[in-house]
Amino acid sequence: MTSHNELRLLPWTGPDGKPCYLSTDDGGSHLSRLADNTEALHLDLAAQLLDYAADVLGSDELGLQELRALSADLTEALRGTLRVAESRGHRLLAPVPDTRADVIKGPMLPAAAFG
Repeated sequence: MTSHNELRLLPWTGPDGKPCYLSTDDGGSHLSRLADNTEALHLDLAAQLLDYAADVLGSDELGLQELRALSADLTEALRGTLRVAESRGHRLLAPVPDTRADVIKGPMLPAAAFG
C-alpha cells in the first residue's frame, strides 16, 4: 500500500516526457484506479504483441518495413512494461533482514549435490 509519504510512478509521462507521480494514501482513489487499469492495459498489450511478434518472426516473408514497425511496437511495449515493473517494485514492502545468528541464510546442500 502506498502511503502519502511515497510517490507512485504513474504508467504515463507528462507532455514534456517527464515521469508523473501520484502522492496519495487512498489506493482506491479515481487516479489510483486509473493508474492500475492503465498498468493492466500495458501488460495485456505487451503479452498480445509478444504473441504477434512470435508469429511474424516465424514467417518467411518478413519485409523490412514490417520488421521496423514491429520493432517500434515492441520497443514501446517494453518501455511501458518496464515502467509498470519499476512502479510496482517501488511499492513493494522492503524485507526486514533477519540478523539472528541462528538463522541459516538459504538452502543447505551437501557438496556432492553439485557434482
